[in-house]
Amino acid sequence: MTTLTLYGNRLSGHSYKVRLALMLADVSHDYVHVDLAVPREQRPEDFRAASRFGEVPVLVADGTALCQSNAILQWLANNFGQLSGEHGSRETVREWLSWEANRIGLSVPNLRWSRLNRLPQPEVEAWLEQRARADLDTLDAALAEQPYLAGQRPSIADLSASAYLWWLADAGLDIAGWPRVQTWLERIAQQPGWQHPDVLMAPDIPD
Repeated sequence: MTTLTLYGNRLSGHSYKVRLALMLADVSHDYVHVDLAVPREQRPEDFRAASRFGEVPVLVADGTALCQSNAILQWLANNFGQLSGEHGSRETVREWLSWEANRIGLSVPNLRWSRLNRLPQPEVEAWLEQRARADLDTLDAALAEQPYLAGQRPSIADLSASAYLWWLADAGLDIAGWPRVQTWLERIAQQPGWQHPDVLMAPDIPD
């Protein structure tokens, strides 16, 4: 049996998408919260040894560290045979994973971060919001013909593209403006094992 340890952070949608995949696939794992407010050189030694890029998430599988959220999702789908997409849709899944990394996985979290921290950069926020709205338009159009991004069943593409949308209000955007995306999120939330990131990614508090 593979022993898995996931290092993540409660505010990281990239960490969330990986842990959610583990939960939906009912894969046993340990979760270790990493406080990203701590300087990198002061973070736990085991995390620093595992994280090639000094970032979360990192999944350690039987002593081998895997980095970058979408690469980890593909590894999980390949090794556990779940959430990989329907027959003939795996190229579509990979396309969405690449799209997410460059598009909505960039626009929404950075807009959210700027607005939560009230950073004085209106021009940057305007650019990020324009980009985020275009990304949500893309998702809304893609969901016009099918319930999930790669067909009739959820896949890692859905977990990846939706990861930061549970916090969309933090970015100052109303999900009601994209009704198909809103319905899609509701479908994902109905999957056995689903939990909101504020619950799933909360660090354990010692008794």
